Amino acid sequence: MSPTEPQTISEAISEDHKSLDLYADKIRSSTTIEDKTKRRNQLTWALARHAISEELTMYPAMEKHLGEEGLQLTNTDREQHQAVKEDLYNLQSLSPSSDSFLPLLDRLMTDLHEHIKHESQEDMPRLEEKLSREESQALATSFERTKMITPTRSHPSAPNRPYFENFAAMLAAPIDRFRDLLTAYPDSEELPEKHRSVL
Repeated sequence: MSPTEPQTISEAISEDHKSLDLYADKIRSSTTIEDKTKRRNQLTWALARHAISEELTMYPAMEKHLGEEGLQLTNTDREQHQAVKEDLYNLQSLSPSSDSFLPLLDRLMTDLHEHIKHESQEDMPRLEEKLSREESQALATSFERTKMITPTRSHPSAPNRPYFENFAAMLAAPIDRFRDLLTAYPDSEELPEKHRSVL
């Protein structure tokens, strides 16, 4: 991929996955509760947006292009997402000073890596096989744009299927965005460039 060529959906999602690992590592390596809290907020913000955007863009594309197989794959994905959302919901309000904070972070990342493995080995290769490069790039653009309007916190009790999820997201997003104004995050120069203008 050239620097000016748009990413494919696999490339966009893989880049997010790498960022999520980086954010978790930054939590673990932070030396103060204040910094761990900022890093926790950063991970919550990125993972919540990532999960919902996948559910609203990639999963419908899989169901459309892969038929029954796509439906089975996305059912597995949604189950995996639910475990991740529940872990994230508990983590997002837990103080890093709690003895249960790091074990919960580890469980979250274990659940997330199980899902990432499924996506990278099952979902993305099958979907990319059915899409032209241009279609994949358009889907990646849609994925990135959707992240701009989704909730920024975990809401595990919200619906996770299109139309119902769209409606729930539109209700939760403004409240989450207002809460973001009152939440501490790492300094913008510490963030990946694509996240600087939206956080």
